Amino acid sequence: MEEKNSKTIEQIKKVLSKIRPYLNSEGGDLEFLDFKDGIVYIRMLGACMNCGALDSTLKDGIEALLVENIADVIEVRNVAEGVDLDVFGDE
Repeated sequence: MEEKNSKTIEQIKKVLSKIRPYLNSEGGDLEFLDFKDGIVYIRMLGACMNCGALDSTLKDGIEALLVENIADVIEVRNVAEGVDLDVFGDE
């Protein structure tokens, strides 16, 4: 299971690296935090943190691409700056 998870994380990071230049061009960025139980945890950075289109970028852009390209991904969640990933616990 661990090997499958590491391959999935590698795929996730590859897709995120393709998205990153678009975010950078608007003054934003993202950070991959974790992948657990089908959920990708990321942190939006820079201009993305306070952008009015954050939810749309997250769900209609990043999540849609990851779900479409990686079978194990079912959702993407943004972990706000200052929030510990442990807050999400084992849901």
